[in-house]
Amino acid sequence: MTISLDLWGSASLWGITGLCFFGTLIWRILGTAIAVHIDPEGAVFQWLNCVAYAMLAGLVARILLLPIGILADTPTFDRAMAMVAGFSIFFILRRHVFAATMTTFAVMLVMTILRDMKYLG
Repeated sequence: MTISLDLWGSASLWGITGLCFFGTLIWRILGTAIAVHIDPEGAVFQWLNCVAYAMLAGLVARILLLPIGILADTPTFDRAMAMVAGFSIFFILRRHVFAATMTTFAVMLVMTILRDMKYLG
């Protein structure tokens, strides 16, 4: 019984992994060097923050109104109730994103289980 190793394939895989590592490392170093010069209260940073929130709002609206994949099989009511619960926790806990995300997930999970058990129509 002979075991053959594809050293060329393994070497090229490690080479690609190394190139990816160094490619992202360069941007991380540049980001760190630039970040010390950015004023978090400045106009540019505030604008970037607004753009990030707008993109998130667009994604949330898309998930609620035009879902794709397995989420498209869930009723709109379930998605809306999960989002209402998530937004409520988000504002009650003063913009705590993780708690809001976990709440949204939990509500969606509970509603799905209740539908599967025929408790919800």
